[in-house]
Amino acid sequence: MSATRSCQIATHTLNPEAYDAYLRGRSSERPTLQGIEKAKRYFEEAIQKDPAFALAYVGLAGCYLDLGQFRLLPPRDSYRRGKEIIQKALELDETLAEAHGILAFLNWQWDWNWRTAEEEYRYALSLNPNSVDVRVPLSWYLGWRGRRDEALAEVAKIRELDPPNPNTFLDEAAIYYHLRDYRAMLDASRKTVALNPDNWVGHYFLAVAYDGLNLEAIPEYQKAVELSEGDTDPTAGLAHAYASVGQRANAEKILRDLLHKSKTSYVSPYMIGSIYAGLGDKNKAFDFLEKAYQERSPDIPWFLKADLRIDSLRSDPRFQDLVRRVGLPQ
Repeated sequence: MSATRSCQIATHTLNPEAYDAYLRGRSSERPTLQGIEKAKRYFEEAIQKDPAFALAYVGLAGCYLDLGQFRLLPPRDSYRRGKEIIQKALELDETLAEAHGILAFLNWQWDWNWRTAEEEYRYALSLNPNSVDVRVPLSWYLGWRGRRDEALAEVAKIRELDPPNPNTFLDEAAIYYHLRDYRAMLDASRKTVALNPDNWVGHYFLAVAYDGLNLEAIPEYQKAVELSEGDTDPTAGLAHAYASVGQRANAEKILRDLLHKSKTSYVSPYMIGSIYAGLGDKNKAFDFLEKAYQERSPDIPWFLKADLRIDSLRSDPRFQDLVRRVGLPQ
């Protein structure tokens, strides 16, 4: 999921070349490294052409959040840089709703400050009630908080504001993920895949829905891994699915590959921990979840409450201690 996905655009520049670069950045596909880097280059070009163009800074900050959210950079590199850039946007225009929306997401996923996150989302909407950029992540946040009706009301509002947008079913699937409503998630994910078969997140959510319903999930996980160019989230999901059906050797191979990869590039310790959980090695699982906690991985707040891959850990006192230290809202 991208923290900055919509078509809502406000112009704050008179430089047409900067604005054109900004629009190109907005239109770039973002769920893969190549797409994020492409968008990032366009936003940097817009800033170069007009250093006072606040929305270009918002777009650039969003790229860094995506790099962190999709585990393409360590959190300390992606989220800290994103926070620096969004502060610059707010210096240029403190009334920019989209900038406060990014700040809300940072408070949720990086600072783990749930109250301030919601306050920022609400303030952003007071500045621009029609901002889809703000309402989309707010819907995820409300689903994550377990506030189903409010979350789905946001999706309905997004459809009203942006009727042609096919990604509203993806937003629904994200909400149902956090609610662990796998039947509803299955329906929303199928609609997502039908409308956008090349979006790996839709296939991933479909796989999780199958997994949660004890149906055949491996082919959809494989498709998500392929389309995402190896994102570690569907990769860890695939390992979990293999382990669940007794294909332990396949799950162990994925684990070995990720451990090897982690020696030369960033691999989320949370994802490695989730594979150990699926393989029944609780001690190793908690070792890696602790590493994720220490680096303030956004995977901790995003996944800890609902991730079925770590269900085997939930009754362990170490898990309750981790939840307490994270301070997850009940």
